[in-house]
Amino acid sequence: MSNEKVIVIPDGKICDYIDGTFRNDTPEEYVRQTIEKRLVNEHKYDRERINIEYTLKLGSRKPRADIVIFPKDCSEKTQNNINIIIECKKETVNPNSKEDGIGQLQSYMSACPNCEWGMWTNGQHKEVFRKTINDKGEITYLDYNDIPFADGSLEDVDRPKRETLKKAYEDNLLFVFKTCHNHIYVNEGLQKQPAFFELLKLIFCKIEDEKNIPNALEFYATSAERNNQDGQLTVKNRINKIFTRVKSKYANIFEKNDEIKLKARTVAYLVAELQKYSLLNTNIDIKGKAYEELVGANLRGDRGEFFTPRNVMKMTVEMLAPQIEEKVLDSSCGTGGFIVNALTYVISNLEKTMEKQLGKKKDKWNSDELLAFRDRISEVAASSFFGFDINPDLVKATKMNMVMNNDGSGNILPCNSLDPPHLWSDDFKSKLASALGISKDKITNCDNIAFFDVIVTNPPFGSKIPVKDTAVLQQYDLGHIWNKDSNGNWVKSNKLQSSVPPEQLFIERCLQLLKPGGRMGIVLPDAILGAPGLEYIRTWLIHKAYIIASIDLHEDTFQPRNGTQTSVLFLQKKTKDEIDKEEKSGQMKDYKIFMAMVDRIGHDRRGTPLFKRDKYGNEILVPEENEVVELDEISNGQRTVKLTSQTKVLDDQTREVPAIFAKWKKSEGIGW
Repeated sequence: MSNEKVIVIPDGKICDYIDGTFRNDTPEEYVRQTIEKRLVNEHKYDRERINIEYTLKLGSRKPRADIVIFPKDCSEKTQNNINIIIECKKETVNPNSKEDGIGQLQSYMSACPNCEWGMWTNGQHKEVFRKTINDKGEITYLDYNDIPFADGSLEDVDRPKRETLKKAYEDNLLFVFKTCHNHIYVNEGLQKQPAFFELLKLIFCKIEDEKNIPNALEFYATSAERNNQDGQLTVKNRINKIFTRVKSKYANIFEKNDEIKLKARTVAYLVAELQKYSLLNTNIDIKGKAYEELVGANLRGDRGEFFTPRNVMKMTVEMLAPQIEEKVLDSSCGTGGFIVNALTYVISNLEKTMEKQLGKKKDKWNSDELLAFRDRISEVAASSFFGFDINPDLVKATKMNMVMNNDGSGNILPCNSLDPPHLWSDDFKSKLASALGISKDKITNCDNIAFFDVIVTNPPFGSKIPVKDTAVLQQYDLGHIWNKDSNGNWVKSNKLQSSVPPEQLFIERCLQLLKPGGRMGIVLPDAILGAPGLEYIRTWLIHKAYIIASIDLHEDTFQPRNGTQTSVLFLQKKTKDEIDKEEKSGQMKDYKIFMAMVDRIGHDRRGTPLFKRDKYGNEILVPEENEVVELDEISNGQRTVKLTSQTKVLDDQTREVPAIFAKWKKSEGIGW
């Protein structure tokens, strides 16, 4: 990184996004940094207008306001000229707190004669006020959806237009999702899981409204509507009409009699929080992180489900490099992270192909070209992407993840992948066969389910959830007891094991699901790769597949929830001819295996991010450029400007592995 600028940053400090000052890295500071990025990247405020920890005079006291914003071209940044005050608190602070709640913000606003706007937030809850003076000269505070944008426009705050929708940056979307979910949880009396699904109904309505071109947006709640009962009912009725279209379009996700169960007041609040964002155009990584973190916090099950970190998923998919026409499966799809990453990878290649055909970048495409692109994505998702999971709630969550992140729900189906195929439900087999273009009568046993070119998965694993059903175990070589013969070779016996951890059976099931020559990346506990008592699994495996690569992951990869030492194993299924040839000759093909150790995973065992440091232990800051669209006062149009800030770099080696693997793969003549 030639642009790296090494600066000594003491432990426990962060670099402020606005003024570059090093501040204590606290939960409260995380909220403030999130708001600062939103002010610049979404609200389009120049950094020069923003001051951090501005000292106010309130009688004999001199408190410091977290963030203040001055009018444009303000020459004197005095207390009298402050236009907006923002107070940021950690999540545990209640908005009604006497010392640190909304009252504190309003006292600051009243002490600043020209301060018109104020916002209070703790990352889970947000309140926005506009200060007015009534006929009696008394100060009153009116609730609003949001502070105005940098050009002072309130119209877009209340009812955004399609062209004024904002892309979310970094953790801002996660911030908003958490705020919305917490509002439902607190105000509706719902448990976390039903609260989560109610939020997703509104997210679907938001996406459907964005797609409803060329009609005007209907997913909005004005400040006036949000603040009175009739207005709240108007908002809910408007959203219910959108949800009717959603149910019709996504009948595989929602039932006909599904309804939005939230009170009108709650719906109006959530719509106001979500309405300014473009969920279709926000970066897929940002949406994926926000969505999967929300899912993981609310739908985590008890079947050995430990959802894969996004950096590991991205590394695995890039190494497998799925192509446009290939059939891709995650046999234990969980929240859908792997399958979404795989579809994202393919979409990226589709985008490059279409840009080449049209002779222009995607941001220059017209509405017809964008619509054609989205239709193509839907076609690819419907024909080539599959996900199975035993947990019906996770199946639903994955479908929603696919729609939100890639505009195509794919073939996400509830199924216990380990069950014998003849016991798979008729509905499952019918939908699978239809998507594959085959007769469901062909799906009968483990010998005729080789449908997929690529499998990418993290199966549930652990001795606490063993498989004991003999009807399941007897389908698998690895469900049997293995013994060594007189020559020291492992031989499968006719006896079944009493129980088998599921991850061992998933290795064999995934190979059964792969076409000959197909490839897979699977997350496995290291015991399978090294424990002496599991040598028979490794012996069986090298007879059935080529071991292409093994990536040893750091022990903190799945922390803070699970400390199991894991690796990602990359396999290519041998053809029948290749297996027969090796058995006849008594010799296995000699080949090289790519091996790597990921010593730095980007976080510690508590889940706290870890950043790159120089040889002296100092964290590294590098310049980061963001393109921002802002109002051009001269032309009365818009212009794109580049904003530069200093940012830390995650100490994450998974980002480096795919490129190194690609070079090795080319040198070894591996053709995928």
